[in-house]
Amino acid sequence: MASIPELEEIRRNQILEAALSTIAETGAAHVTMDDIAQAAGLSKGGLIHYYRSKNELFQATFKELFERIFELSRESMAQHSDPMEKILAFDFLYDLENPYTRQGYPLLFDSMALAAREPDYQAMFDAWVDRWIELLTGAIRQGIADGSFVEMDPDPLARTISAIYHGIAIRWYLAPRSHSSEWAVNSFRTAIGGAMAPYRKKTGQDAEKGQGTGNTLMEMNRNPAA
Repeated sequence: MASIPELEEIRRNQILEAALSTIAETGAAHVTMDDIAQAAGLSKGGLIHYYRSKNELFQATFKELFERIFELSRESMAQHSDPMEKILAFDFLYDLENPYTRQGYPLLFDSMALAAREPDYQAMFDAWVDRWIELLTGAIRQGIADGSFVEMDPDPLARTISAIYHGIAIRWYLAPRSHSSEWAVNSFRTAIGGAMAPYRKKTGQDAEKGQGTGNTLMEMNRNPAA
């Protein structure tokens, strides 16, 4: 039989799963504690035993989502040994067949809307950005160490790369009719390649492929049907 702490953890996870799906479907502005309690199979009093307020539950829910996305990101990066490919390893962010991506964007936009006015959510958003910077600076430092990239302070470049991913994701998700997944992947690879170009130690193979020169997007512009 599970111990009391184990049961508490199981129940918290049950509540977070219910909150993730309910907020993603209904929206933070409209969902109530009663909605989440019902989805979790609890009374409202049972829910409040674990999360005393809607604000506390929402923050725990957003943090749980971010942790899951970061775990996927670490796994995706770990599939590559080359530091540049690690930096470009986030195709899954533009795949709505991925359940975390499909659920994650509505929650992310809700958290951003709250961050625009609420200091607690702004601090949470800052921490979310810092986690992305940590992932990306790790790959950049690896590239500096193995001679792929020149010496530099990786933080500003990591912030630029993170902003590229974020900006393309917003356009892709909110205007899907005119911004396909193929467009998103080609765009981030081209934009990040361009941002990285001054810091990469060019090889003959790079020159032949035209990496970091924007060729992929240029080809798309020449051939809109591609």
